[in-house]
Amino acid sequence: MRFCGFVVCVAMVTVPVFLFVAAASAAEAPPAPHVRLQPVGMAEARWTAGFWADRFRLCHEVVIPEMTKALLDPSNSAQLANFRVGAGLEEGPHRGTNWGDGDCYKWIEAQAWLFAVTRDPALDRTMDHWIDLIARTQADDGYIGTQTQLNPEKERWGQRSYHELYNMGHLMTAAAVHHRATGKDTFLAVARKLADYLYGVFQPRPKHLAHFGWNPSNIMGLVDLYRVTGERRYLELAGIFVDMRGSVPWPNPWIAATPADPNPGDQNQDRMALRKETMAVGHAVTAAYLWCGAADVAAETGEKALGDALVRLWTDVTGKRMYVTGAIGAYHHGVSPRGDKVHEAFGHEFELPQRTAYNETCANIGNAMWNRRMLLLSGDARYADVMERVLYNSGLAPMSVDGTRFCYCNPLARRAGVPLLNNDTPRRWFTHKCYCCPPSVARTLAKVHSWAYAVSDAAVWVNLYGGSTLETHLPDGSAVALAQATDYPWDGKVTLTVRAAPAEPMAVMLRIPGWADGATVRVNGEPLDVPAKPGAYAEVRRRWTAGDVLTLDLPMEPVLVEANPLVETEVDQVAVMRGPVVYCLESIDLPEGVAMADVRLPRRPRWTVRHEPDLLAGVTVLETEAAAVPGGGPWQGLYRRLPEGEPRPIRLRLIPYYAWNNRDETEMTVWLPLL
Repeated sequence: MRFCGFVVCVAMVTVPVFLFVAAASAAEAPPAPHVRLQPVGMAEARWTAGFWADRFRLCHEVVIPEMTKALLDPSNSAQLANFRVGAGLEEGPHRGTNWGDGDCYKWIEAQAWLFAVTRDPALDRTMDHWIDLIARTQADDGYIGTQTQLNPEKERWGQRSYHELYNMGHLMTAAAVHHRATGKDTFLAVARKLADYLYGVFQPRPKHLAHFGWNPSNIMGLVDLYRVTGERRYLELAGIFVDMRGSVPWPNPWIAATPADPNPGDQNQDRMALRKETMAVGHAVTAAYLWCGAADVAAETGEKALGDALVRLWTDVTGKRMYVTGAIGAYHHGVSPRGDKVHEAFGHEFELPQRTAYNETCANIGNAMWNRRMLLLSGDARYADVMERVLYNSGLAPMSVDGTRFCYCNPLARRAGVPLLNNDTPRRWFTHKCYCCPPSVARTLAKVHSWAYAVSDAAVWVNLYGGSTLETHLPDGSAVALAQATDYPWDGKVTLTVRAAPAEPMAVMLRIPGWADGATVRVNGEPLDVPAKPGAYAEVRRRWTAGDVLTLDLPMEPVLVEANPLVETEVDQVAVMRGPVVYCLESIDLPEGVAMADVRLPRRPRWTVRHEPDLLAGVTVLETEAAAVPGGGPWQGLYRRLPEGEPRPIRLRLIPYYAWNNRDETEMTVWLPLL
């Protein structure tokens, strides 16, 4: 599967004042040679109004300042203070978790993405301050990891659970993004020194390190670093880390003298080589990060076996192991199909529990990151559909609507009086024992504008809809500018106005979401006879002139979705979607005296769709007539006789799933039984 090169461009509408001061990013990476679509530059696409513009602004004005406070809070698991100790500004032991450094690097990456668009000098100063301390913490040979450097009881590479490569990978990615956004080499120098050190350690393929590391962000980080430096050794090392997975059987005879690894085999996708793997197993974050890194390597090398494996795994995930919200990772704790103990992991085929779903935030966002890479490799809209599903549902649900609190797990049901499992919490939190998820959300909000468009030869691809502008160039150097106006996802009308276009014909590729039966396309008000097939791109190719208006209308009727009957927990139940948004019921919205378990939805509900700007930071709610069956009072045991009586009508109101758990502690469900 050799992927051919592509590029996309689009421009959007009037930008808030604080965005106008942005300049083009300083040091864009060259295009990958084996992709069909090329991403646009860091600041070439910008949100201007609506859903994502609001969240970009929230990330800039609220999320990052609040996250800074959390990273400086002594009670948090991720600690910026470790770099003050490492730089010699204060004394003390290492604080927090082994993976806390990586969370700090993700925080810097988010600021770099924001800076690329806003040019906010306060962001620049904050990044400079902490990058200086990080550089002073780095060892002379290039190694950096405060969890070992500040802890005399830990040795380098003593256990992969030290998360050294995870932290280092996020450092390299953040450094590459910082360089692209600012043009500065300060963080890049740290990353290069680190990568050179890693090359010396791992390029010889020492057998006792065959199973490193825990969470392979290092693969993505090395490719990011390669793209901004052109240093081939970094791409070579990224490929080596891909090759290492599953290269030595468990248990590893070369580490027999060391303590047993607490997470062998499938937990970290390490029992079978990636190119031979047939199913998604183990920790869902480490899986998504591995697949992202492998996709990055494939984009640079064009290797068919690697590309084929990723498509095979994608088919397994989306066909058997992914939630309707785009979330992945059903298990808190369990056993893989090959018999390995796993946690925070994929379940067996069609094993998708609701209340006990783990669905770690980082895993869900990793799923979006992976699908975005698969989209660039192939130009196939099915990957954009999954990316969008995550963004509007399981990727956004972890953050409170005001941007100040977070949650780690993303179950599809919550019931009162039931003990919560690992990392489940009744309310969102400000600091946490594992703080990896908030900076994952922040960096996604800060960069999702760059996912909205792509370019290829004589074509601009519109992947995500939202009020925005695009100013970019096609591969031949032709300038393209578009302005997009829409109230998506609350409204299905999307208007693209051409501001600049090449003299030769150019295609605008409009993604028709998989749920959008009956989409229509018009140019300057005239209907077009072009295929608008759900789950594909509609190609509108013509000679464009400034002022041309391209209009896409997507049907937005609420629909009921059922699961494969092999998903036993969803039999005779439905989920409700409107456009890309999955809806849920919270008990706070039920009539008095009606229990969550008593609610039944009719097969053909008549929906009232209403936007409520003052509810949950502005959401579109769905209301319908439903029914409450006789409840029979509190349960006294495991089983009872079915209560007698007839269902009675009730009025039901559903809210977007991403906005749940923002009011009082409440029960919640995505799946509703049918009447």
